[in-house]
Amino acid sequence: MTHIVVLGSTNMDLVTYVAKAPQRGETVTGREFRTIPGGKGANQAIAAARAGATVSMIGAVGNDAFGLRMRDTLEHSGVDTDFLRTIEGPSGTAHIVVDDEGGNAIVVIPGANGTVDHLSPGDEGLIASADALLLQLEIPPAAVVAGAEAARRHGIRTILTPSPAQPLSPRLLAVTDLLVPNEYEAITLTGRTDPREAAAALLELVPEVVVTLGATGSLYRARGAEPLVVPAPQVAAVDSTGAGDTFVGALAVALTEEKPVREALSWAAAAAAISVQREGASASMPYRPEIEAQYHA
Repeated sequence: MTHIVVLGSTNMDLVTYVAKAPQRGETVTGREFRTIPGGKGANQAIAAARAGATVSMIGAVGNDAFGLRMRDTLEHSGVDTDFLRTIEGPSGTAHIVVDDEGGNAIVVIPGANGTVDHLSPGDEGLIASADALLLQLEIPPAAVVAGAEAARRHGIRTILTPSPAQPLSPRLLAVTDLLVPNEYEAITLTGRTDPREAAAALLELVPEVVVTLGATGSLYRARGAEPLVVPAPQVAAVDSTGAGDTFVGALAVALTEEKPVREALSWAAAAAAISVQREGASASMPYRPEIEAQYHA
């Protein structure tokens, strides 16, 4: 089994399901409310663990009921939480509205994630032991950069999900090996509305790019290679929350297992296709036998 380290966020997702999301100033009646452990870091950790990797999580939770539940959920999914700190105060939360078409709108409150602004003792050693480091942007940028630079010092591949979308510093880009934005994030980062043009622009900043295109699939670019478009399985989406994190976690497993890129992208798409057919983020993420069955379907 390959070893993947995730440096990132843990949030409790407070999810409301509605027929149609409210407009500004509008009140609507929802049909259901759930609390589901999430956060982009934790989601990617759970996705990678369920896809078959040994996974370690670096981050922080609060000393509240949400923190206890998130730690338990990670551990139950097989994620090592020895480097997941507990701090005084609230855990991070994400307030999510999901409509009947499976679309979502999200407000994130960092909570304990805001304290992860540096590497703690032992973190670099853990990163050095990995086959890949997964990063996102729901913790302070200083920690993301520090983690990526530690990985570069030890020759560990870095995979960055640039979400929430924001400008990326030259220092972070210099130590990013693979950038995985969705279509909106790619447009935000480059100002290019065409995914192919956006991917080409991003390729000037990092060696490899995967732009995820939702139900359409994904677009892969690498320096010196032709673009590669890989379709996604066609399924009826129930809830797209966490689908991107499922894709990235599964992709990291496939790449560290040295699957060819096209196969890795198809395998990750199979995992994401399963997740969108279920409600919730971490709760929707498939286990390896399910991914294999979908991939070979």
